[in-house]
Amino acid sequence: MSRLLTASLALTLALSAAGIAPARADSDEAFFRRVTGQWSGPGEIVAGKYKGTKFVCTFSGNQNEKAVGVELDGSCRVGLFSQPMHAEVVRSGRSYRGAFQDGAKGKGLDIVSGQVMDDHIVVGLDRKKLKGAMIARLEDDDALSITVSVKVASQLVPVIGMNLKRQGGMRQSALSE
Repeated sequence: MSRLLTASLALTLALSAAGIAPARADSDEAFFRRVTGQWSGPGEIVAGKYKGTKFVCTFSGNQNEKAVGVELDGSCRVGLFSQPMHAEVVRSGRSYRGAFQDGAKGKGLDIVSGQVMDDHIVVGLDRKKLKGAMIARLEDDDALSITVSVKVASQLVPVIGMNLKRQGGMRQSALSE
């Protein structure tokens, strides 16, 4: 089950956070609109103790109604085991803050920094001594690639990769709004 939690943590974060300067608010809102909808796809832990573990996640992304940001709900599955997932990221001043599951004070992670740039987001991740980063790039309106890296010494080492596909396609998602 710890493999599932590790994979789930990183994957949910991959969809969930960003940071900006206020002048880019419209651009950021447009990015978050593009990541709303239903997403599903495979991933793999590519380094560390659980290297080679494959998983599948399904998420529902919704724009935050109170602030610029996104809320994600869903689950990730490894074999017969499934783990519910929740993440929320909202603008806080000139940046974004958020949490995966119950944040670093619980069993999750904090989202502590980030930036939205056209077709991708880059965020800083934190949990006690663990520091890392996540990049999520929209390859097109219906494909999202994600890489989660952790800091080892002074280098970021990729540990999780995944490729999500939009369920129903962008056109169908836009029609349902």
